[in-house]
Amino acid sequence: MSQSNMSRRAFLAASTTTAVALSGCTTMNTARVVPKKISPNEKINVAAIGAGGKGLSDIMNCHALNENIVALADADWNRAGEAFYKLPDAKQFKDYRTMLEAMPEIDAVTISTPDHTHAPAAYMAMNLGKHVYVQKPLTHTIAEARLLTNLAKKTGVVTQMGNQGNSGNGVRELCEMLWDGAIGDVQKVYTWTNRPVWPQGIKDPLPGEPVPKTMDWDLWIGSAPTRAYNAKYAPFNWRGWWDFGCGALGDMACHIMDAPYRALRLVDAKSFTVELVQQDGNTEQTAPNSSIIKYSFPARGDMPPVEVFWYDGKLPIPRPEGVPEGEELGGGSNGSLFLGSDGILTAGTYGGDARLLPAARMADYKRPAQTIPRVEGENHAKNWIDGIRGTLTPGSNFSYAGPFTEMVNFGNLAVRTGKKLEWNAVKGRVTNDKDAATLISKEYRKGWELPC
Repeated sequence: MSQSNMSRRAFLAASTTTAVALSGCTTMNTARVVPKKISPNEKINVAAIGAGGKGLSDIMNCHALNENIVALADADWNRAGEAFYKLPDAKQFKDYRTMLEAMPEIDAVTISTPDHTHAPAAYMAMNLGKHVYVQKPLTHTIAEARLLTNLAKKTGVVTQMGNQGNSGNGVRELCEMLWDGAIGDVQKVYTWTNRPVWPQGIKDPLPGEPVPKTMDWDLWIGSAPTRAYNAKYAPFNWRGWWDFGCGALGDMACHIMDAPYRALRLVDAKSFTVELVQQDGNTEQTAPNSSIIKYSFPARGDMPPVEVFWYDGKLPIPRPEGVPEGEELGGGSNGSLFLGSDGILTAGTYGGDARLLPAARMADYKRPAQTIPRVEGENHAKNWIDGIRGTLTPGSNFSYAGPFTEMVNFGNLAVRTGKKLEWNAVKGRVTNDKDAATLISKEYRKGWELPC
C-alpha cells in the first residue's frame, strides 16, 4: 500500500508519542519544584552544564537569543575557558550539583557533557523544575532514556535533545516526498557515517597521568567506574570508551537516523530485532573501529516491514543498481539511502538535500506541496526556548527523543554481545537473551545512582 496517506498529523504524532515505563526502572514523581511559567516578554535564566566544546555553542545559541546566561558549570575549567571569557557575568562552578542547589533562579539548563553524565545531570535538573536541553545521544543507556522520558511527562518541564537537524527543513521535505509516494513502499534503508574520528578498538585502560590543575577528574568521572586520568580520555576521545560514550553509533545516529525514524514511523514498532553484521575491533573497553548493524522492523500501520542498516568506520554501503558511479550518495561521508518499491531516495547527514536517484529521475520530479510546519529559522535552540515560553512543543522533546535514543542504543547491545537480539519496545525488554538484558542499564558509582 502506498505511503501517500501519511500526513502532517502523522509527522506531529511522531513528536508526541510517549513510551511506557521500562520494566525495573522506577520513575516515581519526586519533583520538588514545579516549573516556573515564563511570560512571552520575560527573559529566561539559562545555565550550562558542560561549557566547553559543544557546550560552548549550545549556551551561546541561547545567548544569541538574548536570554540571561546566569551560570556555567564544567569539571574542566581549561575547556570552559572560552565560555568564561565570552560570558563574564555568569557564575562559575565545577560541580553542576552545587550550581543547581545554590541558584534556584535558574529556569533552564543546557547539558553538553560526555554521554555518561547526561542522565544524572538531567534527572537532577528536571526534578528541580528546570527545563532541559540535552545533547545527543540523550542518554548513555536504554534504561536512562526511558527514565527521562517518563520524568519529563511527570514534571512538565520542556525538553529538547540536541540533534539539530530535527528542526531543519530537510527532514520535513524528505518526509513529504516519501509520504507522497515518491519511491513507493520503503523496503530497505542504509545509513552511514565516517565516524569514529577518534581512537577505538583499544583493549586496555590507559596508563595514569597527572590530572591538570584546572580539572576535577573525580567530578568528570561522575557516575562511571573510577579510573586514572589520561589526556586520551578527555576532553575529546571519551566517545569511544564504553564507560563514557556510545561510540560512532551514539555520536551520529541521532542525526542520521532521525529522517528514517520519523518518515517510516519506526516509533510505532512494538518490537524489532537488531543484529551485528560485522565489526572490527570491539573490546570490553571501547567500541569497534567499524561496524555494520541491521535493524529489522515489522509492518507499522500501512507501512510494510523494513530493514535499516547502520554503517560506521567509513565502510562503504552497497551502491544501488542503476545509480552511476559519479552520483553522490547522501552527503558523501554521512547520509541515508532509501530503497523503495518504485525508486531510490537519498539525503545528507541531517536529512537535507533529499533527492531521487539517479539524478535524471530528479530532473523530472515535482516536489509535493508543503504539508509539515517548518521551524522558524531552522533554529533548534529557539525551538526549545519557544517551548519554554509555551508557544509550541519542541520537535525533539523527550517523548520523541527518548524512544529514538532507546532504538539507537539498542544497536550497541548487538555490537557488545555479537548476538541477534529481540526488543519489546512496549515493555522495554530484551526478550531472547538474559545476558544482553543486563546491558540495558549499568552499575553506578556510589553517590551517583539513578533509579533505573
